[in-house]
Amino acid sequence: MTKLLGVMGDPIAHSLSPLIHNGWLRDAAIDAVYEAMHVPAGQISDALKTLESRDILGVNVTLPHKHDALAACTEASEAAKAIGAANTLTFRSPGHWHADNTDAPGFLSALGDTADPNTRVLLLGAGGSARAIVFALTNESTPVTILNRTVSKAEELATELGGPETAFGDIAQYKEYIDYATIVVNTTSMGYSGELLSLPDGDGRTFFDISYGTVAAPQLELASKKGWQVKDGLTMLVAQAAYSFESWFGVMPDLEVALERCQRAIKATL
Repeated sequence: MTKLLGVMGDPIAHSLSPLIHNGWLRDAAIDAVYEAMHVPAGQISDALKTLESRDILGVNVTLPHKHDALAACTEASEAAKAIGAANTLTFRSPGHWHADNTDAPGFLSALGDTADPNTRVLLLGAGGSARAIVFALTNESTPVTILNRTVSKAEELATELGGPETAFGDIAQYKEYIDYATIVVNTTSMGYSGELLSLPDGDGRTFFDISYGTVAAPQLELASKKGWQVKDGLTMLVAQAAYSFESWFGVMPDLEVALERCQRAIKATL
């Protein structure tokens, strides 16, 4: 019988996850379908109960459910517990779900090699995605500085998930820190309001905006003109999806094929 997978969120119609996962399911000839599921805030527990009668195998969760998803599960990975959020749920038995967080390995996969001992990351923002990123970088022993509009949130994140070299401060001071960073990661919502960071010369350093498409394009264009090597969040989206797929089926799918499908889909909407 065809198994069900999906992604829960509010809003969710824009999600590329069905395109990514259904492509992999076809490639692997797996009898399953992946759906976008609109679940309003606060209703994830009820939604999980409903899915238990539908041959559900697992679901991804996105905003605004990642914190509630962790609380709704009866068991969780150490990563999900530490980050305080889950994006990948696996159905075990009625009333029992396992929570995991693949954002952390997805970020590292998208970022690439961090083994260089001179790597220093400047992280802008201290929200849910930033928590997964700090968790990932700390586990790699990579120094990170967290800047946020609300400094207390940056301090809280540094204290909870950072390492001995983790620093924090006000995002308004980013120009004081950026010259010392080899990688800048933007997790803020600036792109949605049309704000742009004024950047110095990149000299080949990396600027990674975890947004993608039209939201990230102006900032990435500016960074590229300033000599930064730019990355957007599409690679991270595909990578975290691949780790979810692997957790459900025990097979790591083809990231490049999925990335190309997503790029074509985005280009078709521009």
